[in-house]
Amino acid sequence: MAILHAAEKETLAGPVNAVSPSPVTNRDFTRTLARILSRPAIAGLPAFAARLMMGEMADELLLASARVEPAKLQDSGFKFQFPELEPALRHALAPSNHFRKHK
Repeated sequence: MAILHAAEKETLAGPVNAVSPSPVTNRDFTRTLARILSRPAIAGLPAFAARLMMGEMADELLLASARVEPAKLQDSGFKFQFPELEPALRHALAPSNHFRKHK
């Protein structure tokens, strides 16, 4: 919906961050997802192991952090249906929202 809003809103120009207004860490995301799926949250990848596998690229691809906010979307009047992580994941993972194969 955010991308459709950005495409249709004539006053919105330039790059638009299509992200949640409630940022979370990777750890919080993993724990929330595990709770919803009723599965254990596995331990994270230690930085030294990531660097051992990927060298310096690990810092940029796996270990870097960025706080991105949807300022342009919010300023243009966009309303998030699920601004918080847990309700958004529950909605996205609900069986009624999955495509079903036709026989």
